[in-house]
Amino acid sequence: MKIGVIVFPGSNCDHDAWYAVHQNLGHEAEFIWHDSGTLGDVDAVILPGGFSYGDYLRCGAIARFSRVLGAVRKFAGDGGLVLGICNGFQILVESHLLPGALLRNAGLKFVCREVSLRTETADSPFTNALQKGQIIHVPVAHGEGCYFADDRTLDELEAEDRVVFRYLDNPNGSLRDIAGILNNGRNVMGMMPHPERACDPLMGSTEGRAVFESMFAALSTVGTISR
Repeated sequence: MKIGVIVFPGSNCDHDAWYAVHQNLGHEAEFIWHDSGTLGDVDAVILPGGFSYGDYLRCGAIARFSRVLGAVRKFAGDGGLVLGICNGFQILVESHLLPGALLRNAGLKFVCREVSLRTETADSPFTNALQKGQIIHVPVAHGEGCYFADDRTLDELEAEDRVVFRYLDNPNGSLRDIAGILNNGRNVMGMMPHPERACDPLMGSTEGRAVFESMFAALSTVGTISR
């Protein structure tokens, strides 16, 4: 398996994602620069955390116009797996690949600590290695992580089993404690917490590995991904 890690000016978790995929899980990973018009022969894509383009204007607002996002949109439209982590989640909502918005944390402070997440669905390419209701512990590090959407959108996410993770100890005021969601096709996921920072025993936790292990399991299943 080969995973493409998108790199924007200002990204600071691109190497974390690469290390988790390549060193911790033993799969091939390569960096893809923001002005690339193609993703090459990757099997899945990660939009990492960081501060793309310095988070000027609004988190993810400039990155949505980068050349590589055209390739990401096509890849996602063809059924390819796309995972957005933290700033990557912000980019996905700004690009309308996921609904809603990420607002300033309720306390108006940057939050950096471990949080507890409850797995709301195991029926996705990103959580099939987990069980519904399973609790995992991974870190967050964001200033604009408050998930917001109108009631209709929130109800749709709930009804369609597209809420992936919820905070048990909501650090940012996200509505309905939402920490991660899926698109309609269930092949695009955004989450604010950092599973890539919980993949190595030296970091104190390996519970984030399940997200990546789920992706590899889905990719290895014939017919799971159609592009």
